[in-house]
Amino acid sequence: MCGIFAIFSSDGSPIEAQCLDGCKHSLRELAYRQSGRQRHRGPDSTGVQIVPEHGVAMVHERLRIVGVELGDQPFVSDDGNLLLVANGEIYNYLELSAQIAKRRGGYKPKSDCHVILELYQDYGVELLQHITGMFAFALYDKTTKEVLMARDPFGIIPMYIGEDAKGNIWVASEMKCLTACCEKLETFTPGEARFGRVGAMRRWRYFEQPWMKQIPNLPCDLSLLRSSLESAVRTHLQCDVHFGALLSGGVDSSLIASIATKIMRETDPDYRLKTFSVGLRDAPDFEAARQVAKYIDSDHTELVFEIEDALDGIRDIVYHLETYDVTTVRCSLPMLLLARYIKSTGIKMILSGEGADEIFGGYLYFHKAPNYQQFHEELVKRVQQLHLSDCLRANKVSMAKGVELRVPFLDTEFVNYVMSIRPQDKIPGPLNQFKDEQKSRLEKFVLRAAFANDYLPDSVLWRQKEQFSDGVGYEWINSIRRVATSHVEDAEFAAAAERYPYNTPTTKEAYYYRTIFEQQFPGDAAARTVVRWVPRLDWGCPEDPSGRAQAVHQNCSK
Repeated sequence: MCGIFAIFSSDGSPIEAQCLDGCKHSLRELAYRQSGRQRHRGPDSTGVQIVPEHGVAMVHERLRIVGVELGDQPFVSDDGNLLLVANGEIYNYLELSAQIAKRRGGYKPKSDCHVILELYQDYGVELLQHITGMFAFALYDKTTKEVLMARDPFGIIPMYIGEDAKGNIWVASEMKCLTACCEKLETFTPGEARFGRVGAMRRWRYFEQPWMKQIPNLPCDLSLLRSSLESAVRTHLQCDVHFGALLSGGVDSSLIASIATKIMRETDPDYRLKTFSVGLRDAPDFEAARQVAKYIDSDHTELVFEIEDALDGIRDIVYHLETYDVTTVRCSLPMLLLARYIKSTGIKMILSGEGADEIFGGYLYFHKAPNYQQFHEELVKRVQQLHLSDCLRANKVSMAKGVELRVPFLDTEFVNYVMSIRPQDKIPGPLNQFKDEQKSRLEKFVLRAAFANDYLPDSVLWRQKEQFSDGVGYEWINSIRRVATSHVEDAEFAAAAERYPYNTPTTKEAYYYRTIFEQQFPGDAAARTVVRWVPRLDWGCPEDPSGRAQAVHQNCSK
């Protein structure tokens, strides 16, 4: 995991020294400086490659996870013609390395992402059909002056692209590297690639699946579901550093921790996974997490935070997240405190349960889905917007403290299987047809049923969905809402539509986060990279994203 940054000249010719904040910078100085805004993503090393005659700069901020000794970037091909900066993990790199070695009579990868460079030489842009993982990368070919850029299918890894006044293209893992220099700015679409010379690049979706456009009809196979998730977790355990797992006490993170423990004990019967929870002193999640930790015998740590300590970080979290979405801000402050603690223990990689709610329909508002078609269409929408909410939060908060977070539920093969299951097997509530019993009315029933043997205590396996910002302690949302609201005068809020015609804040809390965002990332282009996470209002759901706002919640706040 890392941060990537690149500048590509509009016409393949040298870029003249530019002024920024009253100082003149060479191309190398400019690239190093702007990439420095995301240097928290790569505390272990910074690598820079410049092709001055072509107006190309590539910077890599590295967190060493795989290939610790040899994997510093940018990578350069043996003939010196190809340059690569890549962020993420290629989970099938060992199989790909073996295939490359067989074709060439020998090959040893410098790290997992190094295979991208080698595959480009063999397959060109079709390399995207061979790699599996979470990634964002930019590759430059000096012989043709062509650029290849791509992002993983679900946007687990962040990536932004901008264009300055002279038509030069800028790419970075975080938007803050681009805002001062780019007039145009957008989020790089997940599952998309761009290739060609700057100014004439073609773009296409390399990841297209039937479930994106049609209602699936595949019955759920619990045995296949279980083995598929186990395989996904196994691939996500590849690393050369110490790792742990987040353990909120919800079924998603608990299953990932349990499966990882079983896999690690295949070779070390005494293995104990390090697990971590965060919350207020009487957080609902703590008791459930303790039960799981005891059940799987993990080395468990609870981080108790005070409301004031978390509230201190509101401005910091908006800066790191690069969003003003209410639910994302709420969730992220406790997680930022936990990421900082995890980093202090020496752990550099953490497993988490993000993605399950989107592919299984786990949010409580899904109980309001009126029919199978709308249920599935909402799942597709949630999956396609993961990069704007859960994936954005999970990656940017953990990387703010130099910790890589991996999400086995978003393994490409696993997502394709789960999203191909017919909606009547996944929908919560009375429309569920998987089994005629009360438990089938619970959200994510098939996931729970697939692991109903010896993975988790029943009290956790069949626990109702608790959104993270609720589970850390119910008083947390009440407090952050109250404090944020207190910063906004009635007259200010009354003029919200005039000041913010795009994504107009509908609450004072939302207005407060928007003003902070505007101060840190001025301009309309930055504001338009944000999409708000809200339940389906046309299903009769309340606008507040808290799970407790939904009538089906056992402790509904309405």
